[in-house]
Amino acid sequence: MPDRAHVTSVDALESFRSHLIVYLSKARSTLEEVSADVQRLRGWLDVEQRTHWENEFRRRSEVLQEAQQALFSAKLSTFREAGSVEQLLVQRAKRALEEADAKLRVVKQWGRVFENQSDPLVKQMEKLHTVLTNDMVQAVAFLTQAITTLHTYAEVAPSPSAGPAPAKSGSTGPEGQS
Repeated sequence: MPDRAHVTSVDALESFRSHLIVYLSKARSTLEEVSADVQRLRGWLDVEQRTHWENEFRRRSEVLQEAQQALFSAKLSTFREAGSVEQLLVQRAKRALEEADAKLRVVKQWGRVFENQSDPLVKQMEKLHTVLTNDMVQAVAFLTQAITTLHTYAEVAPSPSAGPAPAKSGSTGPEGQS
């Protein structure tokens, strides 16, 4: 059994450490981009689209009420059947309101589906982000310390040309006879 370790190169550790640092920087930025995309989509569904279709529903409800009032006024003013123009406007306003209601329901449904399907994945992504920002940073620090220790050990260790290690005092021969 040799008296010392034979450290000739720590290039493999240094290479691994540098590749790990590059990987960590790329992985973290990718996770941050994905997280931002998820937040943008969530905001688009919950805020922009929902607000848009709620406002459209209100606006189209008002248009329908105005069309119904115009139809009612036309019926009262002439005591005859209302004109086909007013009836057409009421039908068109009803269809527009139904469309806005359907779109609002779809947006709400997609919001729920998105939450149900993305939440577990977002939690996994957050765990990975925690590993990358905490555990892997500690791993890089450990590798740095190990590389430094190995370099120091290689500098302190006697060179192979120095010959065998000196014998312990008190022993005269190879078997330790006195």
